[in-house]
Amino acid sequence: MKAIKGPALFLAQFAGDEAPFNSWDSITKWAAGCGYIGVQIPSWDGRLFDLDKAAASQGYCDEIKGVAAANGIAITELSTHLQGQLVAVHPAYDSAFDGFAAEAVRGKPAARQEWAVDQVRKALTASKHLGLTAHATFSGALAWPYIYPWPQRPAGLVEEAFDELARRWRPILDHAEDCGVDICYEIHPGEDLHDGISYEMFLDRVNNHPRANMLYDPSHYVLQHLDYLDHIDIYHDRIRMFHVKDAELNPTGRQGVYGGFQSWVNRAGRFRSLGDGQVDFGGIFSKLTQYGFDGWAVVEWECCLKHPEDGAREGADFVRAHMIRVTEKAFDDFAGAGTDRAANRRMLGLD
Repeated sequence: MKAIKGPALFLAQFAGDEAPFNSWDSITKWAAGCGYIGVQIPSWDGRLFDLDKAAASQGYCDEIKGVAAANGIAITELSTHLQGQLVAVHPAYDSAFDGFAAEAVRGKPAARQEWAVDQVRKALTASKHLGLTAHATFSGALAWPYIYPWPQRPAGLVEEAFDELARRWRPILDHAEDCGVDICYEIHPGEDLHDGISYEMFLDRVNNHPRANMLYDPSHYVLQHLDYLDHIDIYHDRIRMFHVKDAELNPTGRQGVYGGFQSWVNRAGRFRSLGDGQVDFGGIFSKLTQYGFDGWAVVEWECCLKHPEDGAREGADFVRAHMIRVTEKAFDDFAGAGTDRAANRRMLGLD
């Protein structure tokens, strides 16, 4: 068996304009002070990371790694969640998602998509320069506005959406293969890849591409009332990344899974800091260890109640307490009889 690495922290929710969150050196020092040994980088945040330089320069990547290492931190993965979202955008969301893009391509859907594809490709090249083997992203969505089949969906609508999604991602997946990096789609509401079945629909259309893998985040499955432990049994061969995030679903007579257009704090389903929600992390860490997952356990802090810095500090200890040091022997080895094949045959009555 292999062991999970960690704890690590996704920096997207912490980067800011004030110290220690406004530079690569200071934020990695802060993360180490919270108890982390790894960080996941939001590639769009220029305060921490220059994606263009990283894609073009091995020297810049070596410098970024060196600063982190000096602070006791490893880089776990790069993220293009925002750019990946823009690979496929339904027109209903054009205005909402325009802010994710560079100013020069806002209001220009075709140019925005071209920019997004280039960004993801650059992040894969940068991942190769950094010596990374997995990359986090979103799939984007063309069919999401039609998630609930009322009015009745026209025949072929969803199939056409997934055909197009696969067409857009296939060249990016091929570039990922050239770079030796897995693309790990976070299975997430709002994306066309939002559960196991939708992931399978996509996987079929990219011919089971070896680089089309999963980022496993149980919080999104709690909010869908999906069996997140069985999900590991089904998809463990494709799970290459792990976001450690908690959530709770408390349906009432007034609201359930859909949330009734409420704010996060008033929703039946909401994200919580680690240990404050309903996720069975003991079961998850056991399942992932059972199947030999040796990627990073990356804390993604999202909570509608707790302060992020408290959530970060508590999260490092929480992950460390759940990590399993794998055994090198069977618990009943002390009772081993040391038999051989001849003895086995005698025991079976075959001699």
